[in-house]
Amino acid sequence: MKFLRGISFFVLLFISIATNAQDTVRYTGKTLSNVDYHHGQLSPAIGVHNIQTMRTNRADNNNTTSWTYNHAPMLAYWNNAFYLEYLSNPVGEHVAPGQTLLQTSKDGYNWSNPVVIFPPYKIPDGFVKEGKKDTAKNDYAVMHQRVGFYTSKNKSLYALAYYGIALAKGDDPNDGNGIGRVIREIKADGSFGPIFFLRYNHAFNEKNTLYPFYKSSGDKNLIAACEEILATPLLMMQTVEEGDRNDPLIPLQKDFKAFNYYHLPNGNVVGLWKYALTSISKNEGKTWLYNPTRAPGFVNANAKIWGQKTSDKKYATVYNPSEFRWPLALSISDDGLKYKNLLLVNGEITSLRYGGAYKSYGPQYVRGIQEMDGTPPGGNMWVTYSMNKEDIWVSKIPIPVKDKELKHVDDNFSDATVINKWNLYSPLWCRTVVQDKKLSLADSDPFDYAKAERIFPNSKKVSVEFAITPQQKDFGALEIEIVDAKGTPCLRLMFDSTGNILTKQGYRNKSLGKYSAGETVTMSVELNTTTRFYTVIINGGKPNNNLCFAPVESVERIVFRTGNTRRFPDADTPTDQDYDLPDADRRDKEAVYQVHYLKTKAL
Repeated sequence: MKFLRGISFFVLLFISIATNAQDTVRYTGKTLSNVDYHHGQLSPAIGVHNIQTMRTNRADNNNTTSWTYNHAPMLAYWNNAFYLEYLSNPVGEHVAPGQTLLQTSKDGYNWSNPVVIFPPYKIPDGFVKEGKKDTAKNDYAVMHQRVGFYTSKNKSLYALAYYGIALAKGDDPNDGNGIGRVIREIKADGSFGPIFFLRYNHAFNEKNTLYPFYKSSGDKNLIAACEEILATPLLMMQTVEEGDRNDPLIPLQKDFKAFNYYHLPNGNVVGLWKYALTSISKNEGKTWLYNPTRAPGFVNANAKIWGQKTSDKKYATVYNPSEFRWPLALSISDDGLKYKNLLLVNGEITSLRYGGAYKSYGPQYVRGIQEMDGTPPGGNMWVTYSMNKEDIWVSKIPIPVKDKELKHVDDNFSDATVINKWNLYSPLWCRTVVQDKKLSLADSDPFDYAKAERIFPNSKKVSVEFAITPQQKDFGALEIEIVDAKGTPCLRLMFDSTGNILTKQGYRNKSLGKYSAGETVTMSVELNTTTRFYTVIINGGKPNNNLCFAPVESVERIVFRTGNTRRFPDADTPTDQDYDLPDADRRDKEAVYQVHYLKTKAL
């Protein structure tokens, strides 16, 4: 009998393990990113628009965009507008003072200037952390939060933030010894309600803090919203890093970071943490079926991973699929558990202009819109992230997600909707927009560029035709590449800064002709990847024969870019940049290139 009971125990154990193994997020695809390339050699998801919302510049005469450490953005959609919150320090991570800022946008493309929503907070003089010796004297808090918004049951929007304490180098603001979490209402007219503490850390209370406790507000709606948050385990789990280590409202008291979640059709909750840790809850986050475990097949290091249900009833995760914080990619799942592909969202790394503590390279710390915080129109997925912990970005990802184009291109920008099939990279000083029935790439940023890409059917023999009007000829530059699925260019055409049209021929550039400011140039390229030959015809003239500078098996997209290919940083670049770039505040004269149309066809 004991033997049979033993067998039964192991059978049940095996069934439990097998069930848990099946009921786990996993990556089943074969595609992996290559960290030697900023884009990871990943094919892009078609139609992703990457939009910079805030570009820091120390020369700005303000206390918002002049602060050069900006990170951990959060996103909500409420009252027909996007709301974006991020934290900021003057120079580096965990180096006080800290503040939290807010931007808004009606369309996700045009954003307001940031305003301070949670200002710097003075730590009481004489404060000493438990187990530490450093004593506060004219010191300020830094901010550290994993949840930035909450839309209450009565449809009011609240901003959330956390005041932490870091009194010395290496001190952590998220060690459970900070001041506390704060909340304030964002009103429909754009104004803000007063700031209240939502939850204190153990050393603080109503008597030794600058803002009142929420229960004293007299605002019944705010009190109700606060108590909704405190009663929701899936929200309280997002406060575990900063909260008291014995906070009874936090269900999983372990050192797992940057929690987010989504629901499956059966009501189960998928939890995700940094390092692509995952678990499943059957009771809204009160308990978890197993200790958060690395999702099989996922590659992710100490950076956030975001997961959500999409408008086509599928699921998406967005994260850095490497041990570095590049590239930014997404994976799609039909059932919320098995993720099957890996596609590029943002494969750019602009220059890190200002040195600072713990400023990592790349598009990172991605966050979408959590389930109660609104649904933008159009069915697209929106995420936000920082670039180099310096500038703030959003990405619009079309749903359903596609990576292949089956029809050849015939795009004329008199139809503004064609831009939805283009992939855009649009910094604030390098706007990439449809304007005057043309695709305009404008560039005044010495450290970045405008970029537009269009995918066409995978081809070995293809004709590509387009027309471009450069608005200047003595400054600026435009490069045009035809590339394969991994982003490898086989040919490059160039409008240089001296009025020349060039093509890359091995080590050297070959002249194809001249251009003038304001005059439209029509270019037709016929390419055969098997023979590696291509011809270029300019303005209907004689064909110019050329040899591809790099071999590829086939091609499937064209790239327009107002700058050179970037290869810095790489996997061997030192982790911390402690210096500013020369002339980091500089802005150049704006160069503009207008694309009139694009056509491709099989040969």
